[in-house]
Amino acid sequence: MIQNILAFILVFGIIVVVHEFGHFYFAKRAGILVREFAIGFGPKLFYHRKGETTYTVRMLPVGGYVRMAGYEEEADLRPGMAVQLSLDAEDNVEKIDIQGSDESVDSVPVEVSSFDFDEKMYLTGRVGMDTEETTFNVNRDALLVEKDGTILQIAPKDRQFQSASLPNRMLTNFAGPLNNFILAIVAFTLLAFVQGGVRSDEARFGNVEENTPAAEAGVETGDRVLSIDGQDVDSWNEMVMIIQENPNEELSFTLETEEGDVYEETIVPSGVEVEGDTVGRIGVEAYMEDDFGAKLTYGFTETFFIISQIFTLLASFFTGGFSVDQLGGPVAIYATTEQVVQAGTVGLISWLGFLSVNLGIMNLLPIPALDGGKLLLNIIEGVRKKPLSQEKEGYITLVGVLFLLILMLLVTWNDIQTFFLN
Repeated sequence: MIQNILAFILVFGIIVVVHEFGHFYFAKRAGILVREFAIGFGPKLFYHRKGETTYTVRMLPVGGYVRMAGYEEEADLRPGMAVQLSLDAEDNVEKIDIQGSDESVDSVPVEVSSFDFDEKMYLTGRVGMDTEETTFNVNRDALLVEKDGTILQIAPKDRQFQSASLPNRMLTNFAGPLNNFILAIVAFTLLAFVQGGVRSDEARFGNVEENTPAAEAGVETGDRVLSIDGQDVDSWNEMVMIIQENPNEELSFTLETEEGDVYEETIVPSGVEVEGDTVGRIGVEAYMEDDFGAKLTYGFTETFFIISQIFTLLASFFTGGFSVDQLGGPVAIYATTEQVVQAGTVGLISWLGFLSVNLGIMNLLPIPALDGGKLLLNIIEGVRKKPLSQEKEGYITLVGVLFLLILMLLVTWNDIQTFFLN
């Protein structure tokens, strides 16, 4: 179980970090202030501040986020709060401590009445027991200590998300899924080199297992199946289907060796019980293409294949009806990870690539609160020549969050029933 948990955290953690790094990189590139880069959700376990950004690790390792200034964030500071101010040599505010942890003699206790960190850069409030209010100038790079102790930098308006150009905002929103596709390409390319080649789609024999019908018939690695019982065979999957459908039945194979010689051989597939059904097996593995070009291009071809399969599944929701059984959440990922761990490094790399593609596609769906929904709002803004009001965008995002929350609860409960209660 510990192995499974660690594998789940490792795989999911890599995918989330790579996804969020896409948003992080292009936000920084566009001049947007990234206040926090978080791995996980919930209470923070660890944080480190470097440059303008605070990096945090939080308790629940089921996701992460990049906190961009002015982007779906709610200020911790409000009028009426008691805070501790740290001032520089010119009496400008360089740190605002909401938590109240700064008890140094130089800190100034203030009850906040008003503030503006967007443009005017000031904070007004009553100092100590004074009845008169004092107004302090606030540095553009002043720090804010939140209630949980996380130190963030305040963000003037020109550093906020909405101040970036529309193309830069679109690229920042798209960068997360883009990084997932890049990660998948890298993972599948690495997989091809680790496993020594790429599985061929040809109906060609790979490794022939000992004491199996194929070994007894004398076939060899590299032999290509031209036909079975006179029926032309064009692919590995087609060959497998014919063999599986004919357990304990004589099949006449027309084969071609790697040297180009054609010969015929009769093979009787063994009957093997699989989930209550008897299927045929002859004891050969798929042929592995080990040339450098095939390994190098496998990342692209496999990623594209999975993307096409996902779109086929999504299309079936509209043509064949939607079912929660067709979806899987964190519980299903964990349950499947248990099987993947048994396959070792090859299984984990393959699973990493597969999940990364899935996360990239799912995030591009035009659902509010997902990256795809944000891109849709960007497109609407481009057509209208002006953004939606923050109020309307907030309502749309709230609807998306509620929809995703309900869907996640349904999917999670369905996964628990499928993997643990049945």
